[in-house]
Amino acid sequence: MLLAAATIIVGFIILIWSADLFVAGAASIAENLGLSPIIIGLTIVSMGTSAPEVLVSLTAALSGSGSMAIGNAIGSNIANIALVLGITLLAAPLMVQAQCMKRELPLLLAVTLGAGLLLRDGELSAGDGWLMIGVMAALLILLVRNQSHSPGLAQEAERDRPPHLPATRAWGYFLVGLLLLVASSRLLVWGGSLAARELGVSELVIGLTIVAVGTSLPELAASVASALRGHTEIALGNIIGSNLFNLLVVMPIPGIIANQPLEPGVLSRDYLFMTAVTIALAIAVLVSRKRSKSRPGHAYLGRTLGTLLVSSYGLYYYLLHASLGH
Repeated sequence: MLLAAATIIVGFIILIWSADLFVAGAASIAENLGLSPIIIGLTIVSMGTSAPEVLVSLTAALSGSGSMAIGNAIGSNIANIALVLGITLLAAPLMVQAQCMKRELPLLLAVTLGAGLLLRDGELSAGDGWLMIGVMAALLILLVRNQSHSPGLAQEAERDRPPHLPATRAWGYFLVGLLLLVASSRLLVWGGSLAARELGVSELVIGLTIVAVGTSLPELAASVASALRGHTEIALGNIIGSNLFNLLVVMPIPGIIANQPLEPGVLSRDYLFMTAVTIALAIAVLVSRKRSKSRPGHAYLGRTLGTLLVSSYGLYYYLLHASLGH
């Protein structure tokens, strides 16, 4: 078990560090090719932060551990809302903008419910996977088209853009980051499979817990840092964007590689809990609009909600533990 733990920890450290190298190199290459900061921010930077989840999902699926990849996607979404957002709210309350309430949260709800309908037959097929990827591509095109002329987004993209690198160094960062992402993903999946065997649990459970929390660490760091700097709209936007990407890109990968039968409990326990916390967040945002602390057109999310979210994450682990009979 000590070898599995050490492998997972080392894998996470290299995975997160290499993702930063990969994003910095890719962003500078795109900038050298003449792409605008907004396009780079909406595509390369935002999608690059989910590179760990994508590589882990792809590596797990190719290694015959598709259930770990599915568990990683669902578990990451649960962790993003219940743990990451909960801790962020405990660090600094958020003021949610009307745009998020009218467009981004309803979109996440629609995608969550839609993906659940695709999985009702108990299998993640190649058709399901390609449909999810297609929806993500359409959403990305609409996002770039609708927001490429937004002054506020231009300032945000400029602020969050990685430092510009010369062409040679940019390609070096990109290639080294990509190679390390692949290597660390293989290391992490191997360690996760070993831990599952040592603990006597399924790879799905390892994906839902250890791997999901580890790959959510970048979102936790980014969200807390944004909230403490007062960029509260970025903190919640990071979480919603990451959850959409997990459902529409990370989760479909194992189904595209090979049809994946879902393990018992995935829909009735894990996907249901993920849907429940997503709906609860939407309700909390709507109710919070009426609070005295909320500004016009905004919803105030405070530490009470943060406490409830973190507590719900503890409840999920209890339910998971109880369902395993340990």
